[in-house]
Amino acid sequence: MPRTHHAPESAAPVGLRASQIAATIACRLALNTGRRFIYPFAPDLSRALGVPLTAITSLVAVNSATSLLGFGLGPVADRFGYRAMMLLGLGALTVGMGAAGLLPVFTMLVIAQFLSGAGKSLFDPALQAYISERVPYTRRGLVVGLLETAWAGSTLAGIPLLALLIDQAGWRAAFFALSASGVIGIGLMAFLLPADLPRDAEARVRVDFRQLFAAILQSRPALGMALFAFLFNTAMDNLFVIFGAWMEAAFQLSVLALGVGTSVIGAGELLGESITAGLGDRLGLKRMAIGGVFLCVFTYLLLPIAAQTLPLALAAVFLHFCMFEMTIVTVLSVTTELLPAARATMIAAFYASAGAGRVAGALLGGPVWLAAGIWGTGILSAVLTALSLAALLWALKGWKRD
Repeated sequence: MPRTHHAPESAAPVGLRASQIAATIACRLALNTGRRFIYPFAPDLSRALGVPLTAITSLVAVNSATSLLGFGLGPVADRFGYRAMMLLGLGALTVGMGAAGLLPVFTMLVIAQFLSGAGKSLFDPALQAYISERVPYTRRGLVVGLLETAWAGSTLAGIPLLALLIDQAGWRAAFFALSASGVIGIGLMAFLLPADLPRDAEARVRVDFRQLFAAILQSRPALGMALFAFLFNTAMDNLFVIFGAWMEAAFQLSVLALGVGTSVIGAGELLGESITAGLGDRLGLKRMAIGGVFLCVFTYLLLPIAAQTLPLALAAVFLHFCMFEMTIVTVLSVTTELLPAARATMIAAFYASAGAGRVAGALLGGPVWLAAGIWGTGILSAVLTALSLAALLWALKGWKRD
């Protein structure tokens, strides 16, 4: 195992103030909204730019593909510092969205989505490692759950607000708003977030990427968790990438109505994150993760059954996203302890695998939807989730935190 920075558990009492945690949540909200706003507005954006729907779903794949950068960037964060990587990530969001606002054409939107995704890939593993240095494992479910409210916030507040802005001022205003949020985030992080904890000599050795990759491959829990992340996220994006098209085709929703409807997703995600934050440490993160994946198999199958009326469909969407988010946050909390000597590397590998899954799901989602509708989408996602459950059970078989 290569030597990388390992913050001992005793570092946890350093802690973070509520204002500092709130600042990181606000920054993640901006990054998550930048990543996710394409999903519900794909049909409208395809008409605005004069490109096919599959071109817009390919944009989602471009954005998600940037997560593959995370595996290489995780070790860099372990060596050079977590806060610096977070600031760089917010800078990428600022530049990308600002460029799309200045020149709103499809090619520039591809670049903007790439930079937005790269910013999130820089920010998220570094933030998780930064927090894990300061928070003991027995409280990590609570803190990670709080951080993940920014994911729900993007659909509960970020996307509906963008929908209102688009309805009133057009698409360019949305891009400028996201760019401005990146600037504000840089200011918050620079002034409120403490510098990284002091690093010992071992933290400054040259990063050997081949050794780090070998360490992942030689660890059954780490390899199994990466496989789980790929399959579980393929299933989700196979659904999410056609959410807007499904709602528009089945219930004739406008852009503004889609924005409001997307808030149902945010509400479900927020409840799921709250369940993890409130119960994960008490019930056991491993037990909760396995149970959550099992339930997600059934919620995928429930979606086409409930698609008869808009209220039923939205209720099923709420339940599914609640279960999905509870599960992914719980699994992420476990992942922070799989390779404690290289937390950012392990978390980045998880995000990279999840990103590869989202690429696969985004590329699958459009053709599956066009060929088989919501039934085909639901069944395929259920099968992929069942396979991810097998990967998770293999990863955690016999694993116990030291």
